[in-house]
Order: sequence, then structure tokens, then C-alpha cells
Amino acid sequence: MLMHNLLSGADWSGMLVALAQVVMIDLVLAGDNAVAVGMAAAGLHPSQRRKVILSGLGAAVILRLAFALLAQQLLNLIGLQFAGGLILIFVAWKMWRDARAEAKAKAEGMPTAKTFWQAFLQIFLADLAMSLDNVLAVAGAALGHPFVLMFGLLLSIGLMGLAANAIAAVLHKMRWLTYVGILVVVYVALHMIWEGYRGGVVDLGQVKAYNSIMPSWLDIQPAEAAKHLKKK
Repeated sequence: MLMHNLLSGADWSGMLVALAQVVMIDLVLAGDNAVAVGMAAAGLHPSQRRKVILSGLGAAVILRLAFALLAQQLLNLIGLQFAGGLILIFVAWKMWRDARAEAKAKAEGMPTAKTFWQAFLQIFLADLAMSLDNVLAVAGAALGHPFVLMFGLLLSIGLMGLAANAIAAVLHKMRWLTYVGILVVVYVALHMIWEGYRGGVVDLGQVKAYNSIMPSWLDIQPAEAAKHLKKK
């Protein structure tokens, strides 16, 4: 009866618009997530690679469901996206350091030192930052429809899992692509930091003061501020 009442009173047109927005966001963000996971797993043996990716997907499910339950509270926390970007910068640095160590070990004919738990820690931290970014983006696009929010989060995990293993296999054979992947992760991190900083300025009501000291091309326009506040 409760489900019938929920469905009968649903705003179907609004839900379909929200669903389309969420699917587009998932398609865009899942690639970045898959690159981060695939890079972390690339230095492992194929059997361990599959295990660590599955473990990472399990962590992603738990993190995204937990964040989804707190979605509205998370949207109201100032600077959270900025903090997520800083975490992702740390993950990128760890990946770069590991890539250098693996390249040196290979040049010296030594086995790579990367372990399952090292790879899992990198995946977990990437999941933590990217799950946060994904939930914030999907929660804003879901327009208050909880079913759309949950569908979007589960879809993002599925897309990430499908792509991560393939990316890891390619990176294992073509190690130079690892550095391209690190640049992708850095780009995502900087985007999160930039968006988180500007969103914080809006949340604190300091847009006028910010615009007065910044070059005009960096001004926060009314449309950007309104779009940010609409997600709250």
C-alpha cells in the first residue's frame, strides 16, 4: 500500500528529467572512477587484480549508500567537495610514486613491490573522494527523487566495475598510459577543489567580496551561484 501511494503520487515528468540527468552524470563520472581503480590495480597479478577491483566495488557500494543516506546533510556541508579534491590529490601522488617504483623495479629486473592491500588502500581513498563527488552530483541532479538517487548510484558502480578491469589490463601492458591516467585523476581533483572553493564562497555569502578582488573572468556569476544553491 505504501509503495502504491508513493508511485501513484509520483511526479513522473520530473522523475524522468532527473533520471536523464543522473544517467548523463554517471556516464561522465564513471570513466574517471574506472581510471582511478584500474590504475591502482594495474600493478597486480591478474588474479589479484580481479579480487582488488571486486573489493573496491564493495567499498564503493558501502560508501555511496552511506553518503546517499546523508545526501542532504552532505550538500549543506561547506567545503566538503574541496576536501574530497585534496584527498584525490593525495591518491594521485601515491599512484605517481608507485608508478615510479614499479618502473624502477622493472628496469632492474626485480618483481614489483605493490601488494593487494596497497592497491586496495588506493582504491578505497579514490572511492572515498569520488563517491563523495558522485553523490553530491547525483543528489543535486536527482531533484529530490530518492529512487532516482539510488538508481544513479548503483548504475555508477556498475559502469565503474565494467570498465576498471579492462583499464587495468591495458595499463598493465602499456605502462606509459599510467601517467596519462594520473593526469586524469589530478584533473578531477583540481575540478573538485575549484568547484568546492567557489561553492563555499557562495554558501558563505561572500560572492560580492570575492568578485571585487578577482579578475572579471573569474567572477562568480549570478547564474552559477543560483545553480549551486538550487542543489541544496
